[in-house]
Amino acid sequence: MQTETPETPDVADSADEPVGSGSRWGSVVGHVTLGGLGVLCVVPIYWLYATSLRRPEDVYSLNPFPWPLSVASYAQAWTAIDLPGLLWNTTVMAVLVALGQLLTGLFAGYAFAAWDFRLSRPLYLLFVATWLVPFQVTMVPNYALLNQLGTLNTIAGVVLPNLCTALAVILLRQHVRSLPRELLEAARMDGRGSWTTLWTVVVPNLGPALAALGVLLFVNAWNEYFWPALVLQRTNAVLQLGLRSFIGSEGTDWGPLMATAGLACLPVMLLYVVLQRRIVDGFVRSGLR
Repeated sequence: MQTETPETPDVADSADEPVGSGSRWGSVVGHVTLGGLGVLCVVPIYWLYATSLRRPEDVYSLNPFPWPLSVASYAQAWTAIDLPGLLWNTTVMAVLVALGQLLTGLFAGYAFAAWDFRLSRPLYLLFVATWLVPFQVTMVPNYALLNQLGTLNTIAGVVLPNLCTALAVILLRQHVRSLPRELLEAARMDGRGSWTTLWTVVVPNLGPALAALGVLLFVNAWNEYFWPALVLQRTNAVLQLGLRSFIGSEGTDWGPLMATAGLACLPVMLLYVVLQRRIVDGFVRSGLR
């Protein structure tokens, strides 16, 4: 009696595509998509600098390549407004705001993460709730307080109401909580107080997080327009307010406007290039994607 053996399919013939081809195609599509989105993000910045480098008579040209190159717009912007003074005032304002928010966020985040005290949870939730309050709600009380203090039309009036932000408290609390609890306990057993533990143990381990958050806070303060425009009504003391000098009832002077905007972007770009590795590391460790 003969028995029939079942035929086994040929693996080589049944596989139409090599293993892993789908994942490779997905990777290619993902990279192409990200590349296209990156180009879309770069085009406005390129057009800004291209317009600033055109000759005054070619400002409205649609040619993507400005030629011949001209620095006439930068020269006009330099003579129309006090660019060095505006850059200095904007830098001082942004640095003071970023440092103030970093310090208050570090102190509050360390207290909420490392200490167990009464009502710590409700107080932290209250900090988080302040992040949800629109700026327009606190704008009028802050303005009235600055008027009583006599700090209107000054850089201090811009800085004082912005010395604390819930964003810094939330992020730094999360980073401090990620530190091993045994590390803080060992510092206490070593005889270090809370202040010494903060600066000798916690801060050195939060270097990437502080760098990333500091750059984010600096950029937010650097780009702020509405609050400085409200406080500094009688003077264009910062660079963002200096831009409105080229916008008038007769039209917009696009050449020097783009040149001034291009100069305003340079400090932020340089800061990011210098601290790029720490910024990426800080956001990865914080769990942000």
